[in-house]
Amino acid sequence: MMPSPSNPGPDASPMVVAGLGCRRDCPRQDLLALLIHSLAQHGLTVDNLAGLASIAHKCDEPGLHELATHLNLELTFFTAEALTPHQPEKAGSPLIRSVTGSPAVAEPCALALARRQGTAAQLLGEKTRTANATCALATFDRAPVA
Repeated sequence: MMPSPSNPGPDASPMVVAGLGCRRDCPRQDLLALLIHSLAQHGLTVDNLAGLASIAHKCDEPGLHELATHLNLELTFFTAEALTPHQPEKAGSPLIRSVTGSPAVAEPCALALARRQGTAAQLLGEKTRTANATCALATFDRAPVA
């Protein structure tokens, strides 16, 4: 049986997006190292990535834009309101909410982008973090071509 868009076959690479949160002026190198580490925990590489996302509050962060350019990936920003349906069940951070308007950033950004790009979106484990950034991964299935 030949793989098709709706049935890619057992060897198809998973489709993954990354939701990223970061402190102001977080360098691209820090974001890239965290992203590579996060992917490696699941046996994935940057070749598995279909996109990056963050909160609109970070739309002027050079490190995020540099990372997207470096990886040749689209960077999508979501408003705090757009992230509301994608928030994790456990309580987020009051500090993050006071700064961004959203109780969490990485997880809801990953889920929002995964749901925009396909179906069956789900977080891939827990988010990872460093002193400067957070990263959450979400998998999804490509929507069948009509």
